[in-house]
Amino acid sequence: MQVLGLIVPLVMIVWGVWWRDTRILTAFVPYLVMLGLQILSEILTLRQFQTVVWVMVPYLYLPYRFWQLYEAWKFLSFETDLAWVRNLLLLQIVLWIGNYVLDVTQLPRLLRSCS
Repeated sequence: MQVLGLIVPLVMIVWGVWWRDTRILTAFVPYLVMLGLQILSEILTLRQFQTVVWVMVPYLYLPYRFWQLYEAWKFLSFETDLAWVRNLLLLQIVLWIGNYVLDVTQLPRLLRSCS
């Protein structure tokens, strides 16, 4: 998830800046801002509670991330020259949903080990 969820969007933003393509920036900058806020929230929660409660933080952010990626995909839906970016966004949506499902299935085991 780190490669596709963080590095690829960073590369896309560099691409958007380099080619001055505001469509790319419109699609990926808000995504990275929210991802950064999620990571910051996880770090602060871990420091504050010093337990596994920090793993609950993504459950607050991931549904919004799905929506963000979907909106970016819709935003670029009429851009025929950016079909590869739309495919990348669709791949990210599928991977983040898969990650979310995996996290939810592991949650009972994780919380059981804490008690």
